[in-house]
Amino acid sequence: MSYKNLEIWKIANELVIKIHKMTLEELPSFEMYEEGSQIRRSSKSSKSQIVEGYGRRKYKLDFLRFLSYSIASNDETIDHLENLFNTGSLKNEELFNELLKLADLLGRKLNRFIASVEKQHNTLAEPEEEYK
Repeated sequence: MSYKNLEIWKIANELVIKIHKMTLEELPSFEMYEEGSQIRRSSKSSKSQIVEGYGRRKYKLDFLRFLSYSIASNDETIDHLENLFNTGSLKNEELFNELLKLADLLGRKLNRFIASVEKQHNTLAEPEEEYK
């Protein structure tokens, strides 16, 4: 199994793509290097932390640490998204709501995934099978 099969990675990947497009197509040019840059980096960080944690999944505490980093980066993404909308830089309310809903979903799924990893006990089973 690959990290690409994880539902949390798929949601994070979709969010990265949509955030990236939003910053290029919807924001004023001055935001490209301000909040636009920040939100691109935080959304990409959330996805990358899932990947890095998955690579360390045999070490439960490392796995959990990186999943926690992913949640923190996702929370940062939500904060940047709200800043963009509340300051009027992102005027498209429908897109704002779509992105916020997706980021909220990712946060909920990450929390559930962490809870399932925390429940796992040291077993001889292959980690890939445990996290389907």
